[in-house]
Amino acid sequence: MKMALITDAWLPQVNGVVTTLLELQSALTLEGHQVHVLQPGQFRTRPCPGYAGIDLAIRPKRALWAMLDALEPEVIHIATEGPLGWAARSYCLKRGLAFTTAFHTKFPEILNAAVKIPLSWGYALFRHFHKPSSGVMVPTEGVLTMLQQRGFRNLRSWTHGVDTSMFEFRDSARLYPPAGELERPVSLFVGRVSYEKNIEAFLQLDIPGTKIVCGVGPLENGLKARYPGVRWLGILARDELAKVYAAADVFVFPSHADTFGLVMLEAMACGTPVAAFPVDGPREVLGQSNPDTMGGASGGALHDDLQLAFHAALKTPRSEARARAMTFSWSAATQSFLRYLVPARQAAPSVAASGVTQLT
Repeated sequence: MKMALITDAWLPQVNGVVTTLLELQSALTLEGHQVHVLQPGQFRTRPCPGYAGIDLAIRPKRALWAMLDALEPEVIHIATEGPLGWAARSYCLKRGLAFTTAFHTKFPEILNAAVKIPLSWGYALFRHFHKPSSGVMVPTEGVLTMLQQRGFRNLRSWTHGVDTSMFEFRDSARLYPPAGELERPVSLFVGRVSYEKNIEAFLQLDIPGTKIVCGVGPLENGLKARYPGVRWLGILARDELAKVYAAADVFVFPSHADTFGLVMLEAMACGTPVAAFPVDGPREVLGQSNPDTMGGASGGALHDDLQLAFHAALKTPRSEARARAMTFSWSAATQSFLRYLVPARQAAPSVAASGVTQLT
């Protein structure tokens, strides 16, 4: 199968969306599919305002349309709602082609936090973007329900996986020599140091030991100045990041806005339990059904009081965290993805259709 995967998030960006798409591309290629990624590096770009390190394509419509005409893909998947996503959407509508999309990031929340754009405006724009999609892939049931309540249709539940060979299990927290001597327990955050990550909820915790942050972003300099006692490690290669996960006693995930949170799975695969708020992404990853208690979470702890969640996670066996991570495989995620794809050159199935077309 020849597939066009259009994304505004790609290397050298470092984030969960890029990691997800790289893993998906690898899994699809191993199954014999041709995955042609159309991404910002193939176009003229400029930095995204307020987000250093994220470059967006400038007026990509003409060039992208020419690429898609030459490619003649059998299926088209639009992964993001940026300039390339909008250009690909307009191409499909103009050519009468069916396509699928994905809802990876709660951008309306990010826009609200960064520049105070009302959530209703952001979701109205995104609802318009995804309306003609033959299937909107959503990583958690909680986000799917939220989008349904906001008027989105044709939603498909598509969870993600983790590379359990790269992120190897350690039955006890290991030393990470580049960080020097670390007072235990070690608490870790991995992700963009930006508005939507709610990182200060972690940095403000009154907990013992050492706090480590891996990541960069627009809030980095200000937070470094306010929290000089934190170890700031910047961006690390994934094999090096695995060593940092394995050196931590607890992984703290303070975000309310992430739709999934792949970094939690990576930490858990290494045996590091997670402390987080009981919101969509963590509830999916840790399997907690009751948002009002810490009971029922597997591989860590969820609570509205992040400090209580930290202390509960600290008592969680590392083997439990690994066992929970092992239930998320890229093989299963890839098969779900394939089931939701539709042939580009056929009429898109209606929202009321009882099934979806599988392409293998």
